[in-house]
Amino acid sequence: MTPSPTRSWITPLLRAAVILSLLASAALGLAFTLDRGPNAWIELLRYVPYPAWLAPALVVFLASWALGWRWRAAAALSPLLVTGVVMGPVWGHADNGSGRLRLMTYNIKSFLAEERVGGFDLLGLEISQHDADVIVMQDADEFTQPGAKMPAPLEAAFKGRQVIKRGEYMIASRVPLRDCSAPKMPGKREPHHYLRCVITVDGREIDLVTAHLFSPRSGLNAARHDRLAGLDEWEHNLAVRRNQVESIARDLSRQPRPLILAGDLNLPEASPLLRRLLDTGLRDAFSSAGRGYGFTHGHSLRPYISFLRIDHILVSPDIGVREAFAGGREGSAHRPVVADLLMQRLPE
Repeated sequence: MTPSPTRSWITPLLRAAVILSLLASAALGLAFTLDRGPNAWIELLRYVPYPAWLAPALVVFLASWALGWRWRAAAALSPLLVTGVVMGPVWGHADNGSGRLRLMTYNIKSFLAEERVGGFDLLGLEISQHDADVIVMQDADEFTQPGAKMPAPLEAAFKGRQVIKRGEYMIASRVPLRDCSAPKMPGKREPHHYLRCVITVDGREIDLVTAHLFSPRSGLNAARHDRLAGLDEWEHNLAVRRNQVESIARDLSRQPRPLILAGDLNLPEASPLLRRLLDTGLRDAFSSAGRGYGFTHGHSLRPYISFLRIDHILVSPDIGVREAFAGGREGSAHRPVVADLLMQRLPE
């Protein structure tokens, strides 16, 4: 029996789709893993929602059931590469130690909360639910200006904590805060700042830093709408964040105390820019003790799911991490990151 004309061209087409899907997934995984640049194109691809990579791989896998088992097995590798390499899952383990401190970083987007009915209630609920000892917040401009009144839900959530306000930043802490300053870092047109304080936990002094790096939004929008013509804006956007990272890394490398750096860094962990901070000796709390993807941003954008992990808690090696996780999506365009830290980490 001769094969039907329809099957004679569908089978080669499906096989070609399996090969192309596997090559594309492998190339993307290798690019994300091996990039040390950062390369502007690869950095741009890191911000693409993962369904753009996962959906075609799954479609090809389903279509491969019309082929033999070897082709099905080859097609299954593509979604495995996307979910296991491109999307960046972690499988951490808890450290041992003493001096527990729960820390939460949260970009609260206060200007958006003010525009939403019940926006401050949702923020207050999220903050109260995790009951962190130290809460560092970014995009809190609505509450940090002179004479600004704190909404009642947030006042209740911060009860019993010392509150420090500088620029867009707020820190609410149950442990003592002192020597707070706002060092400069480069910006697009004028300097930006980050906030730095010293906290004391069980008699030990720790440097606490919260930072909000330049948003990739303008560069991403330029690349999306103007295609190749927008690449210059994206490269400039990337250069601003590179300069900010270098500035912070230089500042913090000279400090003798243990360090916690937390905030909306607008960088996935695999980005060479974030690895520049990790190369100073810091480690990511979620990667150290969290499990899964820990995505914190994207749910306010189409396709309305969290698909980026750009909010981080980084700690020096002598600080342990017992647990780390991302919070809820209801209060802000960013999920908070919560980590149970150990001020005295025991060697493994």
